[in-house]
Amino acid sequence: MRVDIVTKEYPPEIYGGAGVHATELVKALRADGVEVQVRAFGAERDEIDTTSYGVPVELSGANAAIQTLGTDLDIVSDVAGADVVHSHTWYANFAGHLASLLHGIPHVVTAHSLEPLRPWKAEQLGGGYAVSSWIEKTAYEGAAAVVAVSNGMRDDILRSYPSLDPAKVRVIYNGIDVQAWRPVDDPALLAELGIDPARPSVVFVGRITRQKGLPYFLRAAAKLPPEVQLVLCAGAPDTPEILSEVEGLVRGLQAERDGVIWIDRFLPRDQLCAILTTATTFVCPSVYEPLGIVNLEAMACGAAVVGTATGGIPEVVVDGVTGRLVPIEQVQDGTGTPIDPDRFVDDLARVLTDVVADRDRAAAYGRAGRERAAQEFSWARIAEQAQDLYREVTASGR
Repeated sequence: MRVDIVTKEYPPEIYGGAGVHATELVKALRADGVEVQVRAFGAERDEIDTTSYGVPVELSGANAAIQTLGTDLDIVSDVAGADVVHSHTWYANFAGHLASLLHGIPHVVTAHSLEPLRPWKAEQLGGGYAVSSWIEKTAYEGAAAVVAVSNGMRDDILRSYPSLDPAKVRVIYNGIDVQAWRPVDDPALLAELGIDPARPSVVFVGRITRQKGLPYFLRAAAKLPPEVQLVLCAGAPDTPEILSEVEGLVRGLQAERDGVIWIDRFLPRDQLCAILTTATTFVCPSVYEPLGIVNLEAMACGAAVVGTATGGIPEVVVDGVTGRLVPIEQVQDGTGTPIDPDRFVDDLARVLTDVVADRDRAAAYGRAGRERAAQEFSWARIAEQAQDLYREVTASGR
């Protein structure tokens, strides 16, 4: 069986969980002997059976969504000969959908996020957001199978696209490589970054985007005990507006307390592991999170996790065992906005304060989290489930 994986993100160009998922799935499938052709956006790569596709020159000045369509069209013909085409995110969905129609092969979509639940992307894409939404809807409704990365994500998919047959929406979790993501002791790096391992710390890792809830965390951070360090590994802002909001909040915190460390550059994995290893707790204040690979990365490094009780996060973080969940009531308009933002900020501050106050208990959460990540979220297990699905859709001729 030949599987063509179509993805916007692939090493060395990865900036989110979808790219991590595609990379690790390819690696695990190939380890099982599956023939995989990777068709990725971006610069040329030297990996065998991997082809890169740039934006067509004619579209260099077009809206970003239209540029994406141009790249997709370049991919379609090359999928000829595949038994299954498997696309990741709306960027790749159009290529998968057209390749399925053109070559008469099943199209499997993995949903890493949903356009109807990210309306703030209109800030970033303008009218392109209507285009991306149309692509996603068309691809999902035409796919042989839609993979949700959590049960919470499956519910969101069926609510967003009610015409979908529930039987074709399957749950296959994201995974984690606990050999790559592991506790790392690097006191020299911590000293270079200004992190004091003797002090309790709360670490955030993520893109500066509305869904990650960073502004809520920064407001909650102002309520934490003064001895708590705040380590923000945050970059790649979606828009100048949210970057400006975050900059203002960080400056306000730095004026009021010490130990506020903002790292906005890309960090190699081992350096992130060292930061996560020293964390008293990792925080995931997302208002929208299909699963959250970043939570698994923190758990694999032995960090307790405090996360919002939304989306797939409660399927990863076991409240009172591997960390804590923060309650949230959300507006049902697709934005994930808390109905009472002040209450959410207060609850987040309360739970974080509770966790950092008892470092022994936080360490126990971290040990349990690493064990759970290793046992329940291995890529070998996920690749096996993916292959079962490929065999099913090819056998049924969908």
